[in-house]
Amino acid sequence: MFGFGIPELSIIFVIVTLIFGVGRLPELGGAMGKTIRNFRKASEGKDEIEITPKDA
Repeated sequence: MFGFGIPELSIIFVIVTLIFGVGRLPELGGAMGKTIRNFRKASEGKDEIEITPKDA
């Protein structure tokens, strides 16, 4: 996974916890999840609105 092991990820987690605090971690995680989800939608090229009419 991009050359990150358990020790590196734990150090990153400790630094993030110190910067943002324990109370904001769920909020931060939710925002990151939404960002990743929107990025995947945009990179797939799927639009939410269909502009072609369906045949009746």
